[in-house]
Amino acid sequence: MRVSNVTVRKRLIIALFFGFLIFFIIDVRLGYVQFYLGDWLTDGAENLWSRKIPFEPERGEIVDRNGVALATNMSAPTVYVFPRQVKDPVQTAEKLAAVLNASKEDIYKKITEKSLNVRLSQGRKISNEKAAEVRNLDLPGVYIGEDSKRYYPFGDYLSHVLGFTGVDNQGLMGLELYYDEQLKGKEGSVEFYADAKQNRMNDKADDYEAPIDGLDLKLTIDSKVQTIIERELDIAQATYNPDGLIAIAMDPNTGEILAMSSRPGFDPTNYQNVAPEVYNRNLPVWSTYEPGSTFKIITLAAALEEGKVDLQSDHFHDSGSVKVNGATLHCWKRGGHGSQSFLEVVQNSCNPGFVELGQRLGKEKLFKYIKDFGFGQKTGIDLQGEGTGILFNLDRVGPVELATTAFGQGVSVTPIQQVTALSAAINGGTLYTPYIAKELVDPITGDVIMKNSPTAKRKVISEETSKEIRYALETVVAQGTGAKAFVEGYRVGGKTGTAQKVKNGKYMENNHIVSFIGFAPADDPQLVVYVAVDNPKGTVQFGGRVAAPIVGEIMGDSLRALGVPPRKDQIEKTKKEWTDPVMIEVPNVVGMTKTEISELFVNFKIDASGEGKTVVKQTPEAGIKLKEGSTIRLYFDDLEDKEDKEGGQ
Repeated sequence: MRVSNVTVRKRLIIALFFGFLIFFIIDVRLGYVQFYLGDWLTDGAENLWSRKIPFEPERGEIVDRNGVALATNMSAPTVYVFPRQVKDPVQTAEKLAAVLNASKEDIYKKITEKSLNVRLSQGRKISNEKAAEVRNLDLPGVYIGEDSKRYYPFGDYLSHVLGFTGVDNQGLMGLELYYDEQLKGKEGSVEFYADAKQNRMNDKADDYEAPIDGLDLKLTIDSKVQTIIERELDIAQATYNPDGLIAIAMDPNTGEILAMSSRPGFDPTNYQNVAPEVYNRNLPVWSTYEPGSTFKIITLAAALEEGKVDLQSDHFHDSGSVKVNGATLHCWKRGGHGSQSFLEVVQNSCNPGFVELGQRLGKEKLFKYIKDFGFGQKTGIDLQGEGTGILFNLDRVGPVELATTAFGQGVSVTPIQQVTALSAAINGGTLYTPYIAKELVDPITGDVIMKNSPTAKRKVISEETSKEIRYALETVVAQGTGAKAFVEGYRVGGKTGTAQKVKNGKYMENNHIVSFIGFAPADDPQLVVYVAVDNPKGTVQFGGRVAAPIVGEIMGDSLRALGVPPRKDQIEKTKKEWTDPVMIEVPNVVGMTKTEISELFVNFKIDASGEGKTVVKQTPEAGIKLKEGSTIRLYFDDLEDKEDKEGGQ
């Protein structure tokens, strides 16, 4: 059958139309892929080609208020392997195992996994020397990634406060955990490209994303005071072999924690070597126990503020015990203190006298002040694991509960509560929130990102009442039970505490927590120090005998370290014991020669600096009294040579 030309032309036109339509669709599709999906497809391809090695950020340092590093970092590289790039897995595993002191079977199993890259657990956070050995092997598919690990330069120093980090530099305890988000920073990486056969694509440049280092954390801690406290706790540990030790130093005018420590301690780098209850419990904020006589400060403050007592004119007769609702409550001194003023009641820490003050106040008033001073609630310190303590419910407080609470028995408090409460009692009456983190600082720019400031919660007592408390507690140290906390040249106030420990609802025999809380200078408090010793062995378990001298040593050295000038108008110490050290006044030797002072310092040791013959400076200054045998630091220079040179000019 013959087809007409018209039909042929129609068919050609239709075919041409469909041809153009097909090419149009193809062109549109190509354009869509090229211009719309191009970037997405390229990114997808590059993701298939890309191999990323992470770069860990530097965790922010933790430093004291003066910039002394307490927690920092040290380089600890990590070994990464890209299994598809490994050409000889057996040989690679053998060589890596030899360098890393690991099982070649374990490494072989790891490097033959079906994954883009693996991190060898045996090669995590190794030394730089080991990393160099791995690099020198020049093994295909094996890379070294920058990493670091936490380093605590002073070992167990401040360990419960600082806490520690895990293998991934994540905060696990203490400040490391509390401020983990701010300290950890953001991970970076180096990214290179390889084809399907895992060969490097040299035509594409490596991409490097720098890690963002964490913020540095500056603390309120003063390492000078912290070092003194650590030293004294070590001495107490060796002397008394106690079940535990606690110490806190705070600025009473701001709430800044200057030092904090406890025993048993641990090394943050090797925290796995101690039982979890050791590192999990920061005793100064966690532990709760009966405070004993240190709690009498609150009863005293309430009675003075409410006008229930005049310390000088009011008198009280202590027979050695007092009967309350059929119960006999004893004074610590058998036979009692006899007739005494209420100032002497405070000095003697007389239990029946404080029972009298509690009865004058009544339970509503006394418990109001107890709560106003912060007991029965968290202080809000920026540390984890803080306890609240235990108080009687007011509706269950009868005459006996009121009496025992007045002298610190039957209630449970934390050490940090006691420190903040005493600070309020002697700083003019303001209760502050204690804190230990001062600033968060950008390590690159030095900009302060966050700054903590003193936070006043409330006014608890008046300035006049606070002044009376300061004077009363100063006499406790100069003339009462706190005599062993006396520091020559400084006006120290404080209060002893001796509390029986409770087990299974019963008081334990010959097992006490003895404590002392002190402050100085008494007329302008700059420092509060609290020390508690849990069950000291081989001694009479009294706060005045065990804890007070520890606070005295800490107080004297800390005040000098902080540059607080001594005072000559302190209350004279009247209660002396044969064990008290001989105190000798330091003479003025500036301007004297070595020959002239050789006969002068028979009672002191000399620590000399300088190469001259004449004393140009001395520490401490003249007029301060020190224990016999103490060390005087003298600075020598040649004044005559200097004068000759100046004259020649």
